[in-house]
Amino acid sequence: MNTLRFSLDRQGEQSLSEQIRSSIAEAIRQGHLYEGARLPSWRDLAAQLGVSRGTIKTAYDRLSDDQLVISKGAAGTFVSFVLPAAPKVVAGASRLPLPDIYQDVDSAPKLFQVGVPAQEGFPFKHWSRIVLRCSRQAVAEPLRYPDPRGELVLRKEIAAYLAVARGLLCSADQIIITNGYAGALGLALHMLRLDSEQVWIEDPGYPLTRHALSLAGYTPVPVQVDDQGICVEQGIALAADARLAIVTPSQQAPLGVQLSLARRQALLAWAKANAGWIIEDDYLSELQLSGQATPALASLDREGRVIHIGTFSKTISPRLRLGFMVVPMRLSERAGDTAAALSPASALSSQLAVAEFLRDGHYLRHIRRMKRLYIQRRDALLALMGTSVSLNNMAGLSLLLTLADDADDVHLAEAAKAFGLAPAPLSPWYATQINARKGLLLGVTNLSSPELEEGYQQLAALVAPHRQYQ
Repeated sequence: MNTLRFSLDRQGEQSLSEQIRSSIAEAIRQGHLYEGARLPSWRDLAAQLGVSRGTIKTAYDRLSDDQLVISKGAAGTFVSFVLPAAPKVVAGASRLPLPDIYQDVDSAPKLFQVGVPAQEGFPFKHWSRIVLRCSRQAVAEPLRYPDPRGELVLRKEIAAYLAVARGLLCSADQIIITNGYAGALGLALHMLRLDSEQVWIEDPGYPLTRHALSLAGYTPVPVQVDDQGICVEQGIALAADARLAIVTPSQQAPLGVQLSLARRQALLAWAKANAGWIIEDDYLSELQLSGQATPALASLDREGRVIHIGTFSKTISPRLRLGFMVVPMRLSERAGDTAAALSPASALSSQLAVAEFLRDGHYLRHIRRMKRLYIQRRDALLALMGTSVSLNNMAGLSLLLTLADDADDVHLAEAAKAFGLAPAPLSPWYATQINARKGLLLGVTNLSSPELEEGYQQLAALVAPHRQYQ
C-alpha cells in the first residue's frame, strides 16, 4: 500500500469512504497494485488514515461490488484483477540497469555462463538450517539500530579467515560489511575524497568498475595487462598524477593472470611515492584451480595504501549480495562514518549465517569441495575440445576460446543463446575496441555432464569459421 497516495479532504463533498475507494481503484487501474496484492486490514488502514473501521469497510465493500477486490475472510482482502485499461509500460523504461553486465537475472544459470557458482555443489540442507536458526535469532534481537559497519561477530570471523587463507592480518575494526563488490567500491570512492580525477584500471578489466568510476565523476585510465598483470610503468606514463589504481591481483579479470611479485612491489612503491591508493579486488582468490594461491596484495602493504575488497558471491551465492572491505587502520574511522551515512550494512540474518558458516569450518570445507568439482568440469571440457586448447587457455574459472581479430564475439555470444548457451564475449572487457582481443569466455562452473557434450558441439559449430588456433 505504500504505492498509494491518500489525500483525504475531510471538508470535501465526497464522503471519506468514497475518497478511499476511488484512490484504491485508481491505483489498481494504473497498475500500482498488482493482481493478488493483499490490502491492509480494516483496522490497520483505519489507524493509518485516522478514520473509523466502518469507513474502511464501506470502501472495501464498494470495491468488491465493482469486482476490483475479493474478500477471503480471515485471510484478508486481495486485488482480484488489474483492468486492461492500465497504461502500457514503455519498453525502454523497463530495461535492466547496465544490461551489458546484468543479463537473464530471472533465469537459471546456463551452460558456459561466467561468474555463477555451481548450484548443485552447495550444501543447501545444512545452509538452510543455519539460515533458519539465524533468522529466528535476528527476529529475537532487541529493536535497535545495528552497527553500520556490520555485525561484530561476522567481522571477527572474516578477519580470522583472511589471516589464515589470504595472509592478511587485520582487526575487526578495519572491516566494513558491504552490499557486494559494487557496494564496497562505492564506499571506497566516497571515502578516499580524491583530488585527482584519473584512476588506473586494468585493460581488459571488469566493465562494472569503468561504469562506477564514470558515474562517480572520475576518468578511468586503461592500463595494459600482460602475462605479469597490470603494467605499472605504462600507468605512470599515461597518468603520472593519478592517485588510485584498481586491480585484480590474485586472478586478473578476465584473463586470469596473477600479478607478479615485481609488479606488486612496483605498484606499492608507486602508491607510497604518489600518496596514492590501491583498491584490491580479490576476485576468485579462494578458487584458484592451478598452483598455489598468491597472498593478498594487502598482506605486503606496509604503508597503509591498499583497500582490500572481497565477496561471498562466487563462493556461497550472488543472491546474498554480501561483501566486505578491509581498510588501513588510519582509514577505519572514516570508513565507518562513510558506511553509516551512505550505505550501512543490512540483512542481519545473512550476516549471522555467514559468520556461523565461517566459524564452524563449513566455508573452507565447501571451498575445497567446489575446487574439486570445478577441476573435474574443467577437465571434462578440455577433453571435449581436444588438442586445440590446454590449461594455458584457462582464465580463472573460465576457458578462453580465442577468435580471429575480425570476429564479432558479441554477436556470436548472442547467437549462442538460441541453443541455451551463455558464453561471455571478451571484447567488452576492453575499454576501447581498437586493440580489443576477440574471444569467448566459457565458464566451467555450471557444466552438467548430460548437457555438456551437446552444448559444446553446438558452440563449436557456431564459432568454427571464426576460431584462431595458437
